[in-house]
Amino acid sequence: MPQISALEVVALGELLIDFACRSVDAGGYPTLAAQPGGAPSNFLATLQAYGHPTALLGKVGADAFGRLLVDTLRRRGIDTGGVIVDPTVFTTLAFVTLDASGNRDFSFARKPGADTRLTADEVDFTRIDQAKVFHFGSLSLTDEPARTATRQAVAHAKARHKLISFDPNLRLPLWPDADTARQQIEWGLRQADIVKLSDEEIDFLWGLTPEAGARRLRGDYGVRLVYATLGANGCYFAGRSGCGHVDAPSGIRVVDTTGAGDIFGGAAMSELLRLGKAPEELTLPELAAIVRFACQAASLSTQSPGGLDSIPPEDAVRAGLPR
Repeated sequence: MPQISALEVVALGELLIDFACRSVDAGGYPTLAAQPGGAPSNFLATLQAYGHPTALLGKVGADAFGRLLVDTLRRRGIDTGGVIVDPTVFTTLAFVTLDASGNRDFSFARKPGADTRLTADEVDFTRIDQAKVFHFGSLSLTDEPARTATRQAVAHAKARHKLISFDPNLRLPLWPDADTARQQIEWGLRQADIVKLSDEEIDFLWGLTPEAGARRLRGDYGVRLVYATLGANGCYFAGRSGCGHVDAPSGIRVVDTTGAGDIFGGAAMSELLRLGKAPEELTLPELAAIVRFACQAASLSTQSPGGLDSIPPEDAVRAGLPR
């Protein structure tokens, strides 16, 4: 198996096509635009764009969309040697449509989708060995055999003292029921050193405020660094040196929020790696600066459609930060 040099972050999880609603006709049928997506893929693409070598472990179908997605990541510089192309399953598709009130609704062609069919013996553990950080999300825990593959990959990374990053990325339609979602997400939280989750996910899990949820993650789950994103209200963060809140940038004209949370997570990880410190070594000003950069990147991404295609250039992010 080929060796990858200078690898910093490996993620395991979904690489899929997002079909985003562009318009709705008189009969209610949407016109959809296909875009590359998948939360771990958006996360890695952000890190790669900001100068950090990355690799994805996952599975797509041997179909037109699967080949296109792998080629898209490869052109972005992400190592795809750990992505399996399987002719027996179809690449996962996600459909985002709007209801009569303009609210987003998610539908998935994933019964099964290729990402759920990754097996433990298909995971490229050598890439995890070479990385500093292992990242995963809850979507690889919804179904077998990907759930077992994910658990074994996490165990492998933890045994080698890799920094573990987790994003719940709750999508209830993909779970058999809410209790199963909570159980699997809580397992992921207990494995993680760094967790990025939203205020809505904290409410779903425990019915707590972001501040109380962050305290619970730090105290009861042993999470070393928590980012609780608050949408247009910015982010609450908590680490060993303390906690705080960073506002989202003002004056942003939002076009599409798809992938903004993933871009936040990738941007925050980028800054942590740039500092070269363990999470508990960060000072409170350093934590605030990381979150400020991530909020800026995520906010700018909402001005363009799509997830992976909306990652703002690093110089544009830094130009918008306070001097």
